[in-house]
Amino acid sequence: MVDGNLKAKVLEKLRTITADGIDQDIVSEGLVSDIVINEGKVVFAISVPENIEVDLGAVKHEAENLVSEIDGVGSVLVALTAERKLGSDTPQVISPPKLKREADRPVGPDMRPAAGTIPGIKSVLAVASGKGGVGKSTTAVNLALGLRSLGLRVGLLDADIYGPSIPRLLGVADRPSIENDRIVPLRKFELEIMSMGFMMDEEAPVIWRGPMVVSALMQMVREVEWGNLDVLVVDMPPGTGDTQLTLAQQVPLAGAVIVSTPQDLALVDARKGLKMFKNVHVPIMGIIENMSSFACPHCGEVSDIFGRGGAEADARALNVTFLGAIPLHMSIRENSDAGTPIVISEPDCVHAKAYKDIALKVATIMENEVS
Repeated sequence: MVDGNLKAKVLEKLRTITADGIDQDIVSEGLVSDIVINEGKVVFAISVPENIEVDLGAVKHEAENLVSEIDGVGSVLVALTAERKLGSDTPQVISPPKLKREADRPVGPDMRPAAGTIPGIKSVLAVASGKGGVGKSTTAVNLALGLRSLGLRVGLLDADIYGPSIPRLLGVADRPSIENDRIVPLRKFELEIMSMGFMMDEEAPVIWRGPMVVSALMQMVREVEWGNLDVLVVDMPPGTGDTQLTLAQQVPLAGAVIVSTPQDLALVDARKGLKMFKNVHVPIMGIIENMSSFACPHCGEVSDIFGRGGAEADARALNVTFLGAIPLHMSIRENSDAGTPIVISEPDCVHAKAYKDIALKVATIMENEVS
């Protein structure tokens, strides 16, 4: 539950912040989003109209310092965004550009930084899907642990702001600390981990506009003290919208892994995600077929609930690597819900071996891409 007195104290501090080009303080100007507070964790966004030139970095730094001084505040995360405020209720309509053939479709300017621009991180790997509900986050967690089992130093970033799953999948309920204006990631199963879910209550919805989400994500990428990592696994949000595109463009991705179930409906969306990465020149490491088949624990009969082999056939058709198939099994689900991923809880079982085999393939492909 949000502490009303603490929220009032946060607003009181923020009302002292002004900037050139702004008539009043940032609260009175309506530039501060709804403030989320949970167990001393304070999260909010500051949005500045496009036509006003403001040093956002200075505003952010002042806001963090002032709020951090309040008794009862343990950590502060401020997302920055520059966004035009509409002056009326009339919706702003922008005519889309005329699209060319698919290979030439505009995907925005190429703003990707040069490889290696995140200090200490050798490679960044995206785990993505075209839609939700295909087990992408479970796959990302077990893939990261599989890479760790190979002796690699691995970090895991939960980039799904609206529906973060990593805290539950890893059984983590703590909050990260802030040292020298840097967020210190949490550590579990020898993984460095960061998620917006650590900053707020599990059941609290994030009601942010796209620019706020993108800003918060970039802060979690670049303002977290990741240390020296061989690979940072990014659990991407589902879909191919602005958030996904910005991550693909502004984070130096070594490659992407696409997760899909075998059914046609999921594969259609998976192909969209794959093509988005190709359009911004991110290498595709391969496709994983999740929930490939189900073996009844009582009679042993195998049922292809979502079909079987669809992702493998798509990989061949699209000329990308098929990394492997993960079955639909209760032990994977039970351990995921318990915060003890199958690669940790049952490292020698056939399902854990499937994840580890995929991790070995990904590590090999990634090494070839980087070298």
